[in-house]
Amino acid sequence: MTTSDSNRRPHGFATRAIHVGYDPASAHGALTPPVFMTSTYAFETVEDGLAISSGEKPGYVYGRTRNPTQTILETRIADLEGAEAGLALASGMAAISATLWTLLGAGDRVVIDQTLYGNSYVFFTRGLTRFGVSVTVADLTDPDDFAQALRTRPKLVYFETPANPNLRVIDIAAVAAQAHAAGARVIVDNTFATPVLQRPIELGADLVVHSATKFLGGHGDLLGGVVVGSQTDIAQIRGHGLRYLTGATMAPLTAFLLLRGLKTLELRVQRHSASAMAVAATLAAHPAVRQVFYPGLLASPFHPIAARQMRAFGGLLACELSGGIEAGRHFMNQLTLAHRAVSLGDAETLVQHPASMTHAAYPPEERHRHGISDGLIRLSIGLETPEDIIEDILQALEASQQRG
Repeated sequence: MTTSDSNRRPHGFATRAIHVGYDPASAHGALTPPVFMTSTYAFETVEDGLAISSGEKPGYVYGRTRNPTQTILETRIADLEGAEAGLALASGMAAISATLWTLLGAGDRVVIDQTLYGNSYVFFTRGLTRFGVSVTVADLTDPDDFAQALRTRPKLVYFETPANPNLRVIDIAAVAAQAHAAGARVIVDNTFATPVLQRPIELGADLVVHSATKFLGGHGDLLGGVVVGSQTDIAQIRGHGLRYLTGATMAPLTAFLLLRGLKTLELRVQRHSASAMAVAATLAAHPAVRQVFYPGLLASPFHPIAARQMRAFGGLLACELSGGIEAGRHFMNQLTLAHRAVSLGDAETLVQHPASMTHAAYPPEERHRHGISDGLIRLSIGLETPEDIIEDILQALEASQQRG
């Protein structure tokens, strides 16, 4: 590195999202990284193959564990999250399961937050427990409750922030410090915030997972997951969790699409966040709305923590209408621009009913205890003109009021 290089200002987020991990000169000058559609790689010699297979020499052996297009994606997302290394997998649940199957064994204990994506919750409470892993559910926004849970001497602590679907915000730095003092490692699901708004590694987390299907991809046209962390952890997850425990390989074309999505990630998340803030303020001021859940609102109990650890407040929000679940259903059915769908982070505004959709796997009594009411509605605010989104929401609210 030259003196001028060492003194150069570090590149910004958007620049790194477009350039890190790829040099056009490595692919005949192609500006866009090529898609390596191959499952198998040839070796120059037997000795060369042995060296690559043993890890003594960099290279590729078989497409299940590594692909050149995937490598660019993994390098780029790790850089954006402030991690040493990354691993791309076939879905968000693949990223979670490959990581946990690698790091845990029979007799280990895990503490999870009480509010998780429905399938994540089922994986912990019904999946891992079948194989001798003990799982403790705690309120990680309550230091005393968390301290009580840590007395079980867990190996790992796992949580989302903001949480799906009610946007609870957990203090990453405080939880990480408390967990590390108890000898536990910390995994954070950063799907809702993305590294544009929040980088848990920088706040003390050991590993970060994403459903890349959501904001990272951003267009509703792929399934993918990523996990980032230390070189040692990621090599272990690749060699065990991906290679033979799950085999949940990301397709080369999916990696290509995710690289495309990352190029506009910062711009998209900024727009999602600005529009969601406007929608949240509109809902909070409307007489048909009982409560709005969005950490960007000053009235939110999570606003101080979110303002400290996030750069903006994201594109997700939730609400409950004064008329309860029936009013909520009528409101959802009256929306004409927004689509009723379970995903999030797409260009389109999406609305869904957690109790009967994404979080139906929770037993009703647990759902209610953990703050996921039957009347809760979750909205993923898209990239449409903000005034059009708000107009659609207002007409649906008026229709639900007239019906009541």
